[in-house]
Amino acid sequence: MSPLEAVDERLQQAMNRVLLATVPGMLMLFWLYGWGVLINLLLTVATALAVEAVVMRLRNRPLAVLSDGSALVTATLLGLALPPYCPWWLTVSAAASALLFGKHLFGGVGKNPFNPAMLGFALVLVSFPQQMTHWPSTHGLDLLGGLQQIFGFNVGQTPDAWVQATALDSLRINKSLTMDELFAGNPAFGHFGGRGVEWVNLAFLAGGVFLLQRRVFGWHAPVGMLASLFLISLLCWNGSGSDSHGSPLFHLLTGASMLGAFFIITEPVSGAKSPMARLMFGVGVGLLTYLIRTWGGYPDGVAFAVLLMNLCVPALERFVAARQQQAAP
Repeated sequence: MSPLEAVDERLQQAMNRVLLATVPGMLMLFWLYGWGVLINLLLTVATALAVEAVVMRLRNRPLAVLSDGSALVTATLLGLALPPYCPWWLTVSAAASALLFGKHLFGGVGKNPFNPAMLGFALVLVSFPQQMTHWPSTHGLDLLGGLQQIFGFNVGQTPDAWVQATALDSLRINKSLTMDELFAGNPAFGHFGGRGVEWVNLAFLAGGVFLLQRRVFGWHAPVGMLASLFLISLLCWNGSGSDSHGSPLFHLLTGASMLGAFFIITEPVSGAKSPMARLMFGVGVGLLTYLIRTWGGYPDGVAFAVLLMNLCVPALERFVAARQQQAAP
């Protein structure tokens, strides 16, 4: 086996394990939101594979490179991050943008400076903010209702009040209610975080632990992100008053915290390479996520935090290399 074939085989094996690790979170999202999650995934996967095949043909490269699994992983993570039941054209646009602008614009696998899934997510979030903030209530829609909402089919009447603000969005715009009142009366809040979303985050945590145990990636970036998110939310937490920004547990179990920690920032190409730089990268993502959630214009912020830290990777690597050189005898 040639060195190139060995690298391709290891890449494919790692991608397969990442896909397997997403299954618990995927099942929890389906339980929480219904068919829109699966429709999103079908649209992102089909679009990503089609774009990948067209680009490979234009570049006169064999279609066998599709088997490395990188496009499938990007599409899966993007499909899990997008709001269920968003319009089909938005999902297709996000997937196509992720592959074209996040991957092939820079030369393909191994050359992208930005996380492709988060770049596609951020582009549609900035371009279509209204559609991207329409998250369904926990009961979701049935299959026919989901098809009607996504594709505009006239197959029945969409239930009233099937969308609601997320827990992070409700907290960001809250001016008068205490945290206890929000958890007691707002349907978006569960026991510790967003209703149902806390279980989704625990499912992604389980998948992330599986990947750590299989040594698909190191602990530095996930621990750095979760520790910094916990610490800054603890330092800024002022109890349950109306001006509270949420407890550390709330921030860890709400939004895309665990998906970001174990499946997004661990992307090996756009992230840092050395262990210390990966730790600093994760710390930066955690801090920026909290700052955007609390004082920014978007309720979650994981995507923008990752992309901003992608820009900082060269500086982090140079800083770590300089420190190691100074410490060398």
